[in-house]
Amino acid sequence: MYHKGALPKNALILMKSRYSAYATGNSKYIIKTTHPDNPDFTDDLKSWRESIDQFCKETEFEGLQILDWIDGEEEAFVTFSASLSGGTMIEKSRFLKVGREWLYVDGEITPP
Repeated sequence: MYHKGALPKNALILMKSRYSAYATGNSKYIIKTTHPDNPDFTDDLKSWRESIDQFCKETEFEGLQILDWIDGEEEAFVTFSASLSGGTMIEKSRFLKVGREWLYVDGEITPP
């Protein structure tokens, strides 16, 4: 639903839909839902898409657990634990609302 154009109503739903996009190799959705202030954001869409596609092919996405969610009107944070083939990743992600859309800005990774 979200991968086909529906807008997630909050950052938590966006975070879950982005995880699903990574798991299914949907680099177009990852790019579309990334804020321009993200360190990986680039106008070189071909290279960016290839990088995401490579990561998705090399990684098995085995599970997602939401640890915390701080909801806000314009800024929100979601802390999650992702089980990946390379190990567990814990991240506190930051999202900003731009117009009617939530976008992923950046995240702070902490040791599991």
